[in-house]
Amino acid sequence: MQLDFKQIFTAFMVLFAVIDVVGNIPIIIDLRKKVGHIQSEKASLIAGILMIVFLFVGKSLLNLIGIDVNSFAVAGAFVIFFIALEMILGITLYKDDDSNAVNASVFPLAFPLIAGPGSLTTLLSLRAEFEIENIIIAVICNVIVIYVVLKTSAKIERIIGKNGISIIRKVFGVILLAIAVKLFAHNIKMLLA
Repeated sequence: MQLDFKQIFTAFMVLFAVIDVVGNIPIIIDLRKKVGHIQSEKASLIAGILMIVFLFVGKSLLNLIGIDVNSFAVAGAFVIFFIALEMILGITLYKDDDSNAVNASVFPLAFPLIAGPGSLTTLLSLRAEFEIENIIIAVICNVIVIYVVLKTSAKIERIIGKNGISIIRKVFGVILLAIAVKLFAHNIKMLLA
């Protein structure tokens, strides 16, 4: 077991930026208005379990269809790149039109909003570069942050304001863009070696 604070912090920040729970506060508030109460504990726990299970099973699934982690990481770098563009430019490239959710705590909140294509792709991309135990700790830390944000979303929006949330999204978008470039460069090197 090799715990590395730098890896944990980097993985935490990457996942935090991809999940973008602070930037999703307006969506969370809209969901609360539509369905009433959102079970923050349930949503956080399910999202955390999904991410950790995919961290372990994702590689096996890729091997089953003949794709190595480095190839997936390069593809993941593109996904992260486009998520970053969405955050920076304020555009929507990915839109899920299914709004008839039976239970908003699970769908669309836990999946695909929190543990969606971006975060799952990011997990496997991180796995190509970091120790798995450091990624798990980063996931758990993110789940705790997600829970706190879900519980206090209305207060956070009042404190930060819409402009504050917009600024945070753009800052994390730039960080995410740099991470996407780094992931792409590292994994393309591994593929070409």
